[in-house]
Amino acid sequence: MKTDRQDKKTGRKTAVRKPKILPIIKNDPWLEPYADAINGRHDDYLRKLAELTVNCKSLNDFANAHKYFGLHREGRGWVFREWAPNATAITLVGDFSGWETKPEFGLKKNDGGVWELKLPAKAMQHGQLYKMVVEWPGGKGERIPAYATRVVQDPQTHIFSAQIWAPENGYQWEHDHFVPDTRPLLIYECHIGMAQENEGVGTYEEFRTSILPRIAADGYNAIQIMAIQEHPYYGSFGYHVSNFFAASSRFGTPEDLKRLIDDAHSLGIAVIMDIVHSHAVKNEAEGLGRLDGSYDLYFYGDSRREHPAWDSLCFDYGKTEVLHFLLSNCKYWLEEYHFDGFRFDGVTSMLYYNHGLGQAFGGYGDYYNGGQDTNAITYLTLANTLIHQINPKAISIAEEMSGMPGLATPVADGGIGFDYRMAMGIPDYWIKTLKEKKDEDWHPTSIFWELTNRRADEKTISYVESHDQALVGDKTVIFRLIDKEMYWHMNKDDGDMTVARGMALHKMIRLVTLASINGGYLNFMGNEWGHPEWIDFPREGNGWSYKYARRMWSLVDNGLLKYEWLNNFDNAMIHLVSSVHNFQALPVRKLWEKDDDQILAFMRGDLVFVFNFNPSKSFSDYGILAPAGSYRTVLSTDNPDFGGYGNIDEKVEHLTQNDPLYAPAGVEWLKLYIPARSAMVLRKKRAYPKKNKN
Repeated sequence: MKTDRQDKKTGRKTAVRKPKILPIIKNDPWLEPYADAINGRHDDYLRKLAELTVNCKSLNDFANAHKYFGLHREGRGWVFREWAPNATAITLVGDFSGWETKPEFGLKKNDGGVWELKLPAKAMQHGQLYKMVVEWPGGKGERIPAYATRVVQDPQTHIFSAQIWAPENGYQWEHDHFVPDTRPLLIYECHIGMAQENEGVGTYEEFRTSILPRIAADGYNAIQIMAIQEHPYYGSFGYHVSNFFAASSRFGTPEDLKRLIDDAHSLGIAVIMDIVHSHAVKNEAEGLGRLDGSYDLYFYGDSRREHPAWDSLCFDYGKTEVLHFLLSNCKYWLEEYHFDGFRFDGVTSMLYYNHGLGQAFGGYGDYYNGGQDTNAITYLTLANTLIHQINPKAISIAEEMSGMPGLATPVADGGIGFDYRMAMGIPDYWIKTLKEKKDEDWHPTSIFWELTNRRADEKTISYVESHDQALVGDKTVIFRLIDKEMYWHMNKDDGDMTVARGMALHKMIRLVTLASINGGYLNFMGNEWGHPEWIDFPREGNGWSYKYARRMWSLVDNGLLKYEWLNNFDNAMIHLVSSVHNFQALPVRKLWEKDDDQILAFMRGDLVFVFNFNPSKSFSDYGILAPAGSYRTVLSTDNPDFGGYGNIDEKVEHLTQNDPLYAPAGVEWLKLYIPARSAMVLRKKRAYPKKNKN
C-alpha cells in the first residue's frame, strides 16, 4: 500500500510504502506495537518458501528427500543414498555381506556431500538387516541411515539395525480417500504398547482388534497415537526419537500399522500422529547424533546443540538440508501411512532460544523481545503450509504452553498455521484447584473464565488430563479425588462417601471442560473411566516392570465396579456433544453464575448446561434466566446408570416462567431442582410453526 508524504520545506510529495497490516493484527489491535516483528516473521517465511521452491512448483514438490535418500528399488536393482559431507568413506554392511566391509558395497561421493551406491537386485533382499560403516577424519563407526524406514532391535544383543523392507506386494488400502468429520474433534490419546492389559508391549494388531472397537463405541472420532517414530528407549514414551522415518518395530510391521489406520478410517476415526520435530535422541549408534562424525550435520554445533532439560539434541532449523529432512518427514507419514495429521510435540521448546524454560509469559512483549527462534518459527509455518497442501483436511495441533499469539492462526493471516493449539492451562487449573482449594471454595466465575479464556482467532483442544498428568510422580484426576480408597471401595454396592465425592466431581469436571470447547476435546486412554494409579514404563528404578505400563480394561468390563458408571457417563457425554454438528463453533452464552451458591449455567445452541459445584447444598426451584420455552433433561450426572442417586427426574418438562422485568431481553425464569455436586444438560424444545388448516 502506498501513500504520499509531503516535504515541509519544498512541498514536494513522494510516495511512501505503508507497512502492511496482516489480518492477525487487524483482529487484535493489542498486537499493533509488534507489527514489525509479526511482519518480519511472515516475510521470513515467504523468503524461505521462495528459496526452497525456486526450482520446483511447490513446497510439496520440494519435500521429497525420502524418495531420493535412503534405500530404494530402482529399475532392476537397488540404489542407496546418504547425505554425509564430513564422511571420507561409507560402506554398507549387513546380512548380505556377512557383516564385513566389502568393496562392492562401498558408496561413491557425489556433489553436495551426497554418497551413492547402486546394486543389482540379487545383491540384497527383503528382511535383511544392514547398517553403514562411516569413516571420517580421525574416526569411524557403524550408523543407521537417516532415512531408514524400518529399524529393529535384536532381542538378545539389544542392538538396533536397519532392515530392508520391500515386500513384493505392498499394503492395499481399502479406504483410500477417507475424509474425517471432526466437528467437533474428539480425540482419544493412546499409546500402542501400553494399550493392552497383559504386562508387556502391546502390538498394532492387538490395538486394532481390541481397542479400536472400544474407542468407536465410546464415540471419539479421532485417535492421537504416541511413540510411533522409532526410539531406542521404550521408557522415553517415544519422545527421544532416533529414526524419524521408521514406525516403531516393537509394535509390529509397517503393514500392521497401515491396517490399523485403515480400520480406524472404516470406523470414521481420524488418526493423528504425535510427531517429534522439537529434538532428537543423543544416541550416535542408533540416531543422527554424529552420523558422519561431525557434530553439526543436523544439529547446532555450538552451545545450542544439547537441550538443557531433555538430554537430547536440537535441530538447526536454519539449514536447508534440515528443512528438507523434516518437511519430507511430514509428507512421508501423511502419504505412506495415511495419517490424518499431527500433534507437534514440544513446540514451546522450538519457539524460544531458551526453550521457554524458567520464563514467565505475562504479556505480549514476552513474545516479541528478540528471544524467539525465527528459524524454528519459519520451519513450523512451512510445515503447516506443506501439510495442508498435501491434505487440505489434515489436522495440525501444537503442544505449546507459552501462549504465543498466532500459533493457530492461518498462515495467510500472519499466523504459524496450526489448526489447533493445546489448551495446556486447563489441566494445570484443575490440578491446582484439586490440590489447593476446598470444595466450598470452587468458584464458577473462575471455572468459566479459565475454560473460555482464549483468543477469538484460534481454536484450542481442551482437556482435563492427558498422558502428562498420569505419569509416575504425578496423579490422575481420579486418584487425586479418591486416592487409596480406590483400592477398597469401588464395588457398586459400596457407599463410601470419598468415592462418591470423587466420582461426582470427576463427571462434572469432564462435562464442563467438554461443554465449553471452541475446537476439540482430548482424553488419554482409560482416564475416561478413572483408570487407577499412574503410568510408569519399565526402567531400572522399578525393576524393569510393566505393571504400570498397561491399561486394566477388566476393571471397567467386569460389571461389578464403579468404573463402569464413569465409562457410561463419558460415553453419554461424548455422544451427546458429537450429535450436535459443529458444536464447537456454537457461541457459549453464559446464563448464570453465582459464586456463593456455586452455580454455573451456560447455553450452546439449544443445549443448556447447569452445574452445582456446592458440596452440600441442593437447590429447589432454582431460577436461571434462559430463552423462553420448554426444556427437557437429556443428560444428568446424578443418573443411577452413572453412579448417581437418581434425584433428578429426567422425564419432567420444564417450562420457563415469564418475568416482565426480563421480557425485553427475551429470557424467562427456568426453575430447576439442582442436587449438590451434580450437573445436568437440558435441551430446549424447538418451536415449529403451526400448519395452516386452510
